[in-house]
Amino acid sequence: MHEIVTALGVLLALAFIGQDARAEERPPVQAREGSVSVGGNVSNSTITTGVTPELLAALTRPWEELSESQKKEIAKLQADLDLNQRQVKSALEILGEANVPLERLGAKLVEIAGKFKDLQTAAATQPGDDAKITALKAEAQKAIRDGQLGKADEILTAIEKIQTEALDRLALNAAQTTAQRGDVASTRLRYSEAAQHYAKAAAKVPQGHEDEHWKYLVEEADALYRQGDEFGDNAAALSAIERYRHLTELRPRSAFSSDWAATQMSLGAALALLGERESGTARLEEAIGAYREALQEFTREHVPLEWATVQMNLGAGLFRLGVRESGTVRLEGAVSAYREALQVFTRERAPLQWSTTQMNLGNALATLGERESGTGKLEEAVTAFREALQEATRDRVPFDWAMTQNNLGLALWRLGERESGTAWLNEAVAAYRAALEEWTRARAPLDWAAAQMNLGNALGALGERESATAPLEEAVAAYHEALQEATRDRDPLVWARIQLDLGNALEALGERESGTARLNEAVTALREALQEATRDRVPLDWAGTQMNLGNALATLGERESGTGKLEEAVAAYREGLLEFTRDHVPLEWAKITGNQGKTLMLLAERRRDAEMAKLAVQQIEAAVTALRDGADASDAAVLEEELPKARALAQKLAKR
Repeated sequence: MHEIVTALGVLLALAFIGQDARAEERPPVQAREGSVSVGGNVSNSTITTGVTPELLAALTRPWEELSESQKKEIAKLQADLDLNQRQVKSALEILGEANVPLERLGAKLVEIAGKFKDLQTAAATQPGDDAKITALKAEAQKAIRDGQLGKADEILTAIEKIQTEALDRLALNAAQTTAQRGDVASTRLRYSEAAQHYAKAAAKVPQGHEDEHWKYLVEEADALYRQGDEFGDNAAALSAIERYRHLTELRPRSAFSSDWAATQMSLGAALALLGERESGTARLEEAIGAYREALQEFTREHVPLEWATVQMNLGAGLFRLGVRESGTVRLEGAVSAYREALQVFTRERAPLQWSTTQMNLGNALATLGERESGTGKLEEAVTAFREALQEATRDRVPFDWAMTQNNLGLALWRLGERESGTAWLNEAVAAYRAALEEWTRARAPLDWAAAQMNLGNALGALGERESATAPLEEAVAAYHEALQEATRDRDPLVWARIQLDLGNALEALGERESGTARLNEAVTALREALQEATRDRVPLDWAGTQMNLGNALATLGERESGTGKLEEAVAAYREGLLEFTRDHVPLEWAKITGNQGKTLMLLAERRRDAEMAKLAVQQIEAAVTALRDGADASDAAVLEEELPKARALAQKLAKR
């Protein structure tokens, strides 16, 4: 009989507070002695009900214990309050449960009577109620009339649940529609716009639907990553990193191991993307750490495909770090990671992942091959790229096809540099031109710039072996095109690399002209490159730039009567040899040593310095031997032509 009516109690409390808040707006109501007065809460009028102290005391006792006279008084009270017997009984029970002080019983009884009328109205049918809600509200009204407020609360709770679920469905549908707008924007390659739609969709998801909320937040972060990746938008890439970090906190490893690991992998990709464009290595190191974290949960035994994906991304991170280091440990680690991934990413099981991994393996092998004297790793790289193109076709994955063509061109170009003919170089030019058919400036500006730079490299190498200057002119034009997008602010290291290559092409053109304009342009470009390609950041690129700066200065020095430019050239070569050591990069060591020897020969002749001439002979001889051992016949032959002149000069000066 004594039910606890919590929802009703809240309703009464709120109504009573509302009544107090309006107290100043209505005139005071006077109550006569022995009566209870209530103003404004029952039909907006004053009700005066006589309740004697004896009756108030009786109200606290069970109905069965009341005398007939007391029951008659209560019946009169029922009429005065316009309640039925069941409602009065319920009201009395409420007062008993609440332990209302005796002096307030009458006032509270009148208040409760007014609230019963309000409840009838509150439970009335509203426009838009369906048949089920209408039926339940009718039951609630009956329960109120019967004084069964506990039952009424249960029915209203059921109604509330149905209505909340309906609101949730509407909110989820609205969120889904907003996310679909994001899908449309993403399809149109408007990734920033898509990210905004996904964020709005996540905000619309009601509480209790964490999976949908999570999904839209992931799509927001992914869209920002694509914007950063495909359009060179570093701000978007940074936002993606921030989103992924937040997602790892929303779903920690302890409770959501799979989602956590997947987010760690995505975080690693975003860190690697931005790290590749920055001069430091901190973000790349963070990316490696994120991938290794993901491998704690994504094991080969439990989720082989996810494990292989992380291995591939780990290889990519190690490769990027390896490119910036003079050693080969990171690059060898990358090759190992890619080969691990290929144990799961077979062509039959996952053809596109297989082709992507083959491409990445080719990149690591090609870079290793560049640092070795032989051509074995480069040839392996070409094989890997050609394998990748069996599945990464232009029709199926145009961007991946373009990337593979570009990277194939790199390996072919490096092979072409080590032969006397032009077959490999012509194949490289063809591969780069193919890549540019998909990597347009409007769609993929940074990729377009990279392909332009690489095309310039291949054309420059061809131009050095042909008598015509057209390939070199085309190379210079390609480099200038690349610099339109690969700016110093956006990607300082790539900008420096293009400046280096531009300087090389200008130096080659300058050698074929009688003036010095091209050579001076070359020196300017190479000094620009050294502003970003520092020894601390990229030691091998720094050394290569020093070598090429030495070449341009040496050529200028040959055309001048003094020794200033020749001395600057020797100093530049000396700097380059700090990183181009014989143990680590024997071929590069041989080239820079031989070039320095040639310059020392010219300087010795002008200074009439016999010891310097002797040193020049020794350096040229050492370089020729190293190049022959490294199967670099073309460069060895060029230097070998200088030996008779160097020896003759040394003998001549020694006789003085």
